[in-house]
Amino acid sequence: MARINWTSLLNLQGMAGRWRLVIAEGATAVEDRMELARLEWSEYKRRLALLALLLVTFGALAVVSLLLLSVAILVQFWDTPQRALVAWVLAVLWLVGCVGVLLTLVSLARQARNAFALTHGELVQDWRVIKEQL
Repeated sequence: MARINWTSLLNLQGMAGRWRLVIAEGATAVEDRMELARLEWSEYKRRLALLALLLVTFGALAVVSLLLLSVAILVQFWDTPQRALVAWVLAVLWLVGCVGVLLTLVSLARQARNAFALTHGELVQDWRVIKEQL
């Protein structure tokens, strides 16, 4: 009596091979996306550290410079009747500078939302491909 090879008859070996190939490709794609996310995270951390260092350095230098400039201007106008006006003008200029820095920081914080744009784009594209294949 001849024995029937059901796996060959139903082409289960070919189907299993295709599934193994799809799973291997999926695993490779996941590894690639994780590597991309790791690289972007590393670059993002480096940029943030440099930005923080430059921000602190610039802030310290700017405050010292502007304080000295303010004192110099006040000394220049000390013996004149415009002394009070000059003091108020300097105070307003400092306030405008603070508002400008605050607006810049808010703008920078909003731009930081797009930190992982490449990874997000790849994952959205992968999800579209998966949905189309289903």
